[in-house]
Amino acid sequence: MKKIFGIAALTAMMFAGTACSSAQKSNEDSASAKTADADSKVLVAYYSATGNTEKAAERVADATGGTLYRIEPVEPYTDEDLDYENKDSRSSKENADRSIRPEIKKGLDIAGYETVYLGFPVWWDKAPLVVNTFLDSYDFSGKKIIVFGTAHSSGLTPSYDTLKADFPQYNFEEGGILNVQGAKTFNEWLEGLKK
Repeated sequence: MKKIFGIAALTAMMFAGTACSSAQKSNEDSASAKTADADSKVLVAYYSATGNTEKAAERVADATGGTLYRIEPVEPYTDEDLDYENKDSRSSKENADRSIRPEIKKGLDIAGYETVYLGFPVWWDKAPLVVNTFLDSYDFSGKKIIVFGTAHSSGLTPSYDTLKADFPQYNFEEGGILNVQGAKTFNEWLEGLKK
């Protein structure tokens, strides 16, 4: 009943035009984490370059009661770094050399989580390499990792397939592209994951 009420409340808020948006928070020693439910076994970890993925992750955390965790690169990406038309931009160089692991802020204890929703913007049909650094930094063995993304025109499947190939030791499930979903589709997506 609590889940139904939570999903209904989320839907009502979205139709009312209310968006939960938090300011970017930085912690010198670790990435920011916001606990929605102290007993939650759900982690919603995300990397967001422009704020789109952050909004999607907040929707997932609100609907699941999960703990929201922002994956933060030690060196934040600038607009110039994200210029995919410039072959010398940071993101273009990382796309060309997938062995690069941008350093991230650490400080997360994942021991108590059973399910991890992992969100990111899709870049060149792949997850940004800060996501790979995150997956390299912790042991997700025995946890279900549900991948979701945000994109202007890409689908999620190529990113999902690449993560599965790069991290065959982990149990990934394909989620969806969430920035283009309305409230009804989002709720149906969440319900479908519970089956």
